[in-house]
Amino acid sequence: MKMPTMAEVVAEEATLQFTKFDNQTALTIGNQLVALAQERHAAVTIDITRCRQQLFHAALPGTAIDNDEWLKRKINVVYQFGVSSLHKQLEMTAQGRSIEEASLVNKYQFAAAGGCFPVVLKDTGLIGTIAVSGMASEEDHQLIVDELTAFLTPIK
Repeated sequence: MKMPTMAEVVAEEATLQFTKFDNQTALTIGNQLVALAQERHAAVTIDITRCRQQLFHAALPGTAIDNDEWLKRKINVVYQFGVSSLHKQLEMTAQGRSIEEASLVNKYQFAAAGGCFPVVLKDTGLIGTIAVSGMASEEDHQLIVDELTAFLTPIK
């Protein structure tokens, strides 16, 4: 899969927003992400938070504790900067700098690598995260985007 452009990622962040996000929403999205990952034979760990409270977590076969560590670092990026971790990865790549150099953050606590998407409540702002770890960063990101697109698109 090809790496999305910054314009594509910004458009996803602007479009894939919620009017409501509660524990049941997190559970539904989490379970659907598990099903989508299994359909794609993806060994991933999935994590969903609201205000840093973990509402959903699943580690599929083939994952390890390393995936949990990557999740923490990606989640920190979203809460710190308010954009997806792939957005931050593309920004850092364009600048030719690491996130540590650009933002004076600890590389052991922050990872500018795709796979964490902001949960944004329309007309409110960032309230949570949906994160995936286990594939290439653009694939982790795309799994989330595919699920959110399906979840947030009204049935006609």
